[in-house]
Amino acid sequence: MDLKQATKLINNAKNIILTTHIVPDPDGIGSLIALSSALKKLKKNVEIVLEKELAHKYSYLDTANQVKCFSKLKISKKIDLFIVLDANNLERTGDNVKLINQHAKELLFIDHHPSSLEVKALHLIDTSYVATGEIVANLIKKLKIKLDKEIALCLYTAILIDTSSFNYPTMKSRTHQIISELIDAGVSPKDAFRKINTQQNLNFIYLTGLVLRNCKIDGKLIYSSVTQSALSKHDVDLDDTFGLINHFIHVEGVDIACMFFEIDENKTKVSFRSFSGVDVGSIAEVFGGGGHTYSSATVMNSSLKAAQQKIIPKLNIILLKINSRQP
Repeated sequence: MDLKQATKLINNAKNIILTTHIVPDPDGIGSLIALSSALKKLKKNVEIVLEKELAHKYSYLDTANQVKCFSKLKISKKIDLFIVLDANNLERTGDNVKLINQHAKELLFIDHHPSSLEVKALHLIDTSYVATGEIVANLIKKLKIKLDKEIALCLYTAILIDTSSFNYPTMKSRTHQIISELIDAGVSPKDAFRKINTQQNLNFIYLTGLVLRNCKIDGKLIYSSVTQSALSKHDVDLDDTFGLINHFIHVEGVDIACMFFEIDENKTKVSFRSFSGVDVGSIAEVFGGGGHTYSSATVMNSSLKAAQQKIIPKLNIILLKINSRQP
């Protein structure tokens, strides 16, 4: 599906519900609120629903209090269109939210993550874009909706975070063209950066210091971890820590950065980053996850220690094989 087909689908819908994946990041949240605000300018009846409450740190993006958790959603009208942003699998939206699709006339995924050819044919999915927010910006333009400062801030934040502050090698000139339009619409880059990056208390800074102090370098691999005991000691939510891996991506001589997040004693989230051209998206797939060339993740049904014992040796084997091919 292309932008023209997606535009037609949206124009034909009156009652629309939007959502994104569980544990939503700024790309998902920013894209949600931006698209909802834009569609309301077309006099659409729009609701945003998440499996759980919106994290407080993102509340400044939701100035109109549009985001609701599922338990507070009341569906009183026929759903013409159910839009899932920044994901292309209903399972990722949560056990309750995914059921909304049973009551919707049409379903539309808007995403930039890899998916099958069959799913791409029916949905607005394009992996050449650096963020879902970039796709939404083009969709809003195609719908002939004028950007305002609130919409622009949401889209700028989405793209800013999903590109690690415009650092990923996948950045293209068209991305910067969109950013210039968002700035023209009233976004202050300085204020946008500060708002999304300074929603942290002193305890979070202490935790960050612990993570940095405990990092280890093994050849061309750097890794660290976040344990539940550390979270409890510093009174920090796990959801707030997933960006910590970005502290490691510019370390000299490193090809892969890896972070282990202890969800509970039998479940660990593992994030991968690369700036050297190593395809960590493919690496994540090996362990049951997925993502992009330079940013990916997986969740393993094992303890943090067991996850490290399984993944670290395999990463070193992969890096040894890759580097042996280089001249």
